[in-house]
Amino acid sequence: MGTNETIVIAGGAGFLGRALTEHFTSLGWRVVVLSRHARAELGKVHFLRWDGATRGDWAGEIDGAAALVNLVGRSVNCRYNARNRAEILRSRVDSTRVLGEVVAASAQPPPVWINPSSATIYRDVRDRPMDEFTGEIGDGFSVDVCRKWEQTFFDAPAARTRKVALRLSMVFGPGSGGVFEAFSRIVRLGWGGTLGDGGQFVSWLHVTDFTRAVAWLITQQEFSGAVNLCAPNPLPNGEFMRIFREECGVRIGLPAARWMLEVGAFFLRTETELLLKSRRVVPSRLLAAGFNFEFPEWRRAIAAIISSKS
Repeated sequence: MGTNETIVIAGGAGFLGRALTEHFTSLGWRVVVLSRHARAELGKVHFLRWDGATRGDWAGEIDGAAALVNLVGRSVNCRYNARNRAEILRSRVDSTRVLGEVVAASAQPPPVWINPSSATIYRDVRDRPMDEFTGEIGDGFSVDVCRKWEQTFFDAPAARTRKVALRLSMVFGPGSGGVFEAFSRIVRLGWGGTLGDGGQFVSWLHVTDFTRAVAWLITQQEFSGAVNLCAPNPLPNGEFMRIFREECGVRIGLPAARWMLEVGAFFLRTETELLLKSRRVVPSRLLAAGFNFEFPEWRRAIAAIISSKS
């Protein structure tokens, strides 16, 4: 990858966006971050305000950019009432739609556009891994969102731009706003035991492999379509939490039965699906194409994160 290229990151102010910004600036790239909260330019990082739904002055940055990455999406960590469901879907579809319109209208569109989706698009599964070739699409609200999100992305009239949809798992890494922060707090308070029956699988990814995979996908000129972006070794929740506790040096973790989680989710204004749905997803396309994960095993990944914070 050359230096002095420009990458546009829509919704780049969050945990994943900050990680990508740091990665690409370290490679010598100029990074344009589209955010609802614009900031002053910082080195090779340029911030532009956008509302995630309509075209604005930011559109000129996409024309001639080397890559476009979209990370926009309202958090799913909420109750799935009618208003929140509408906002979750609208934030994903509207941002993807307007980016597609701008890409299509560009004189020199970016050669690659990477857009998120979610590993939750597959059915709740424990019996076998779900990959891009034989995975079974599930049903329900979250799956419907993923379907419409991907359809909007792939239907966008951007014939000169290669499109890659990231079916992304939970991404763990140091820094504020990530899921590691939330899990770590629960574990250190002694609540990090088995959730539900503990047999539901957890798909996960170290943030370093997230940034490496995005950079790698930008260079793979023949790679397009949906791709699972997760570590190759998902594991049951009971084992996942046990390893987390051991690496944190916490001996005891109180288990939480399903009914306890239902009560807790009600008061915390969230949904138990985030903890109880079994996501046994594997990245077959990445592995077949030769991508090597730096953190393929959960113990090594969580140990590295904890070590980096000490």
